[in-house]
Amino acid sequence: MGSNSEVHFSGFHMDCLEQRKASMEQPTTSEDDLYKQPFIIGVAGGAASGKTAVCDMIIQQLHDQRVVLVNQDSFYHNLTEEELTRVQDYNFDHPEAFDTEQLLSVMDKLKRGQAVNIPKYDFKGYKSGVSPARRVNPADVIILEGILIFHDPRVRALMNMKIFVDTDADVRLARRIRRDTAEKARDIATVLDQYSKFVKPAFDDFILPTKKYADIIIPRGGDNHVAIDLIVQHIRTKLGQHDLCKIYPNLYVIQSTFQMRGMHTLVRDAKTTKHDFVFYSDRLIRLVVEHGLGHLPFTEKQVITPTGSVYSGVDFCKRLCGVSIIRSGESMENALRACCKGIKIGKILIHREGDNGQQLIYEKLPNDISDRHVLLLDPILGTGNSAVQAISLLLRKGVPESNIIFLNLISAPQGVHVVCKSFPRIKIVTSEIDIGLNEDFRVIPGMGEFGDRYFGTDDDDMQVVAPS
Repeated sequence: MGSNSEVHFSGFHMDCLEQRKASMEQPTTSEDDLYKQPFIIGVAGGAASGKTAVCDMIIQQLHDQRVVLVNQDSFYHNLTEEELTRVQDYNFDHPEAFDTEQLLSVMDKLKRGQAVNIPKYDFKGYKSGVSPARRVNPADVIILEGILIFHDPRVRALMNMKIFVDTDADVRLARRIRRDTAEKARDIATVLDQYSKFVKPAFDDFILPTKKYADIIIPRGGDNHVAIDLIVQHIRTKLGQHDLCKIYPNLYVIQSTFQMRGMHTLVRDAKTTKHDFVFYSDRLIRLVVEHGLGHLPFTEKQVITPTGSVYSGVDFCKRLCGVSIIRSGESMENALRACCKGIKIGKILIHREGDNGQQLIYEKLPNDISDRHVLLLDPILGTGNSAVQAISLLLRKGVPESNIIFLNLISAPQGVHVVCKSFPRIKIVTSEIDIGLNEDFRVIPGMGEFGDRYFGTDDDDMQVVAPS
């Protein structure tokens, strides 16, 4: 690996897997992986703030997608006989007024691709189940709407986007009077009494504090067409992404083209020759490296062109190095050197020693790696175990987690979960996400042992197995 004044040899380390036991457990394929995960939007805000109008406008603009609305009002508890006798003193704006467990059960079924029956709450009799339940089928987008939809952390955790509709209190009161007198058969005096006794205190105590959880705050509700247009554009972008990208904002999958699909077809074909495998792998790796470089910090820079004009551009981040996970990761070094002239590249070897759960780690890294952005190279992300060990080593060397960009050709969902949950501030850049892992923890459909195929060490052992 050559001597270099700015590279040091740190020798071998024996690290016990107990250090990261939770992260290093072998992942298994969950039942949820069989279903396309919906994009879940939470819409909260005070009563009569315009939440329903915002939801309706989003649904109208996403007319070419399957969108369903789940209203928190459908999950009020049934009032007991005692509560019915003094219904005027019942606080419908308190978190305990809602059956959150039933809401979570319904959402779990929808996420699993199952149709559900959602009860209709009768605001005159204060009971659900009086009218036939509403049948809701699985959808691409699920909108959860309600005044306290952000209150329970378990419900918040389901959401990919959280919207808070912020409307002036006087406007909300005027709307509430019109709505409750028309839809809930209440007189104005009752509405005003409930507003002062329950609605306003509940807004101040429970609803307004959840505003801090919102990703987007919409002033003026449904009247804010610009905000809603931007939200719909973002949703369309997310719907075009892999399901995992909706969960992990630090995961980036390169947009697929016929050229990329064609190259993937060639490198995945067991009959492809070594020469063609290396050629097309290098082309794919180059695309991944170029995409990864686009996530590095840049500074604005102006230059004078040969015509004497000023061109405003950007200057590339200078403090950069690569680290390859031996040995497959070394196949990505040529593409990195072609893109970044003179870049320093370190190496990490992680090898299991017997059955005692220990790792034999070899490292050769730049002395000043803690001051650099690091491109971590490994063409296949399978279980994520080696990646977790390598990233942990970089962190121990002082590299900030946000300075690490992990580049690979294909990823298994299990590995993505392990790495992204363990290190939410690193970035993962990949060209495709595969189906998962088989019983031998190999990526499927995958492309076989990448290092053996790339370096030509599998010629004698290569077997072509027909798909079952």
